[in-house]
Amino acid sequence: MKYLHRLFKPLAAVVASTALVVTLSSCANTTHAAEDGMVTYAEPNMFNNLYPPAGGYYPNGGVLNNIADRLLWQDPETLELHPWIAEDLPDTNADDTEFTFHIRKGVTYSDGSVLDAANVKKNYDLYAKGDDSRMLTPSEQLPNYVKSEVIDDYTVKFYFSEPSPGFPQSTSVMNQALLSNDTLDLDDTGFSPGHATDISGSGPFVIEQEDMGTKLVLKARKDYDWAPPARKDHQGPAEIEGINVVLAAEDSVRVGSLVAHQSDIARQIEAPDEKHLKDKNLQVLAAPTRGVNNSYHFHFRHPLLADKRVRQALIHAIDRDNILSTLYSDSYPKGSSILARTAVGFKDQSDNYAFDPDKSRRLLDEAGWIPGEDGIRVKDGERLSLTFNESVPQPRSREMFTKVQEMLKNIGVEANLYPGDRTAQDKAMKDQDSVQVRHSMVGRANVDTLATWINGKGRNSFLNYDEGTDSFGDPKLQDMVEEYFSLKSEKERLEMSGRMQDYLSEQAYILPLFEEPQVYGFQPYVEGFTTEAIGRPSFYAVKINAEERQE
Repeated sequence: MKYLHRLFKPLAAVVASTALVVTLSSCANTTHAAEDGMVTYAEPNMFNNLYPPAGGYYPNGGVLNNIADRLLWQDPETLELHPWIAEDLPDTNADDTEFTFHIRKGVTYSDGSVLDAANVKKNYDLYAKGDDSRMLTPSEQLPNYVKSEVIDDYTVKFYFSEPSPGFPQSTSVMNQALLSNDTLDLDDTGFSPGHATDISGSGPFVIEQEDMGTKLVLKARKDYDWAPPARKDHQGPAEIEGINVVLAAEDSVRVGSLVAHQSDIARQIEAPDEKHLKDKNLQVLAAPTRGVNNSYHFHFRHPLLADKRVRQALIHAIDRDNILSTLYSDSYPKGSSILARTAVGFKDQSDNYAFDPDKSRRLLDEAGWIPGEDGIRVKDGERLSLTFNESVPQPRSREMFTKVQEMLKNIGVEANLYPGDRTAQDKAMKDQDSVQVRHSMVGRANVDTLATWINGKGRNSFLNYDEGTDSFGDPKLQDMVEEYFSLKSEKERLEMSGRMQDYLSEQAYILPLFEEPQVYGFQPYVEGFTTEAIGRPSFYAVKINAEERQE
């Protein structure tokens, strides 16, 4: 079968997106995608900031993972840590408050500058402390950081005020990607769209071109020769010439571009399209994100959700099996705790999340919420009306809400969806009078995932932290988090993580929906495509099978 005769096959889904078709077509050779050694990668959302602590947003992290290296490398299969820019794993003191790294010699940034101990210090001091004057926030993954010290040209030492056994793992993630000194001098605007070519990392690719909001061109560095020694899939420079990162916001366009061979790889393949791609002899990879599940988080400080019985009623009213069977695929396992089963420290909480709408109605009756004339429950003259955000990056968030809306109406609860783009959503989620139920997830692969997710001074995922009173809104939960960060061993932290999962379930603060993967579709001739530990794309080991491409 020849691909050539199908290359310009009409795509009904693309008709409404002419500009995007032109962009995709311009990235592909007229004979075949990847013919020129450039891989075309269709991305549903373009990056919004390349400052590494913002790397948790998948489009940001997807770019950083290919242009910037880290001190350590985490094997995506075993989660074991290995040296990368560091020559070896760090030397630590007895209570894990001091870490000494020896830096590889001969590593350079794409701007020609040297990666040495002083540069590593500058990276970490910025990421740990941020810089308010430049609107650069600190990384949530560096709690209790005190300082770093240059011991010699290629040795740097880090100091923490409390035991930090999770620090070595954190040095392997995008939030601590290493950048050149000049890049670290940029302000927030310098890391934002329109300035991508100013970002200099030591990774196997460098950003050569940016068409703001629509396209990035990454080119392979021919001098790259410092991949993690433990990587058995590839060493030396990347085999491909580079990557065309192209915005393809519509699901149908990403799928259509793959089927028409106008793109080589695409991210966020929706569940209904997985079988379609496989039927077309295309490959599908569902990479686990290993962290906080795709979940609904209840803002329990809001008066409508302050009563645990109301939160429990919401949980038992939502039929997750129905949602998963109708909207998703086997790539999306049902959540059984706030943490994914593949996450470090997972503890099963399934019994707390059973579907039982009759129980929901009894709980609301007990809480004093009585059905009104239109069926929506009322108490003291107030309707039980809640607003959910639409989580734009998460798969099928709006469609899931529509089903949830009907399920909640069945027990007398009105559910509304907050409209707007990502900027509007982010703003609304910080105001509990605007959004009371937050739809979110976090990809992480270390023991501190849950504690940093809850921590009001870190991610503050419940958005309940009151800076004026230094309060989470739940003293017991706050004490558990604070105690967690004082624990010296990973074993103790794992035990506390289990206790926090128990407590979150008992208090009905969250409803885990599913374990969210990052699902990619790609051509059969693409070999070596992988992800890092939590599902961000890695193009370093990609190669094009010429024989397969000609079939």
